[in-house]
Amino acid sequence: MYFDMYYLVLVLPMIVLSMWAQAKVNSSFKKYSKVSTRRGLTATDAVRQILDNNGLYDVKIEAIAGNLTDHYDPKSNVIRLSDSVRNSTSVAAVGVAAHEAGHAVQHATGYAPIRWRNSLVPAANIGSKLSIPLIILGLVLLGAESVFGMTMVYAGIIMFSLAVLFQIVTLPVEFDASRRAISVLGDGGYLYEEEVGSVRKVLSAAAMTYVAAAATSVAQLLRLILIARDRD
Repeated sequence: MYFDMYYLVLVLPMIVLSMWAQAKVNSSFKKYSKVSTRRGLTATDAVRQILDNNGLYDVKIEAIAGNLTDHYDPKSNVIRLSDSVRNSTSVAAVGVAAHEAGHAVQHATGYAPIRWRNSLVPAANIGSKLSIPLIILGLVLLGAESVFGMTMVYAGIIMFSLAVLFQIVTLPVEFDASRRAISVLGDGGYLYEEEVGSVRKVLSAAAMTYVAAAATSVAQLLRLILIARDRD
């Protein structure tokens, strides 16, 4: 029976970190969803004003089902706000929505990391789908044809590294969108100072989910490299 020590030591702690980060963002959003903004702006109103103030009149705002499924779609030029966000006047909802507006501004201004991330999307999608099948097939073939089998394994690792690179490049994109949101909400007079502090807590918790996801991917890549080294 095979015992995967690398998974236990490298990957499992990162999975625990990811679970903690997700629980943290959920609890932070739930907590500050109960705190209404003193100006009474809904998340949709705040986003529309932020977009218009940046000249992004063509960016639409649409509804999307779910909880915290909010995102900016650059292909459709649409910000989609979830059921728990779009009509809410809470500081949590306004913060999440402003974060998505930050992504729209990034695209409009040609923010370099988001251009890098977009260019990696096709390769990352292919890598995430093909990497594990290639590695498994290569390990299966090791007994019959070791050279070809190891070639398949390393090809799979290279494919997986593209998905990992995408996760890493995502970090500055998300951090910058949150920074933009916090800055505009405070400097633009959308929220009072103490409300901006609450938004910062929500978005900082959300940022940890991206950090945990990237750390898990890096740990998984290192695990695959070590397994391949042992089998080579």
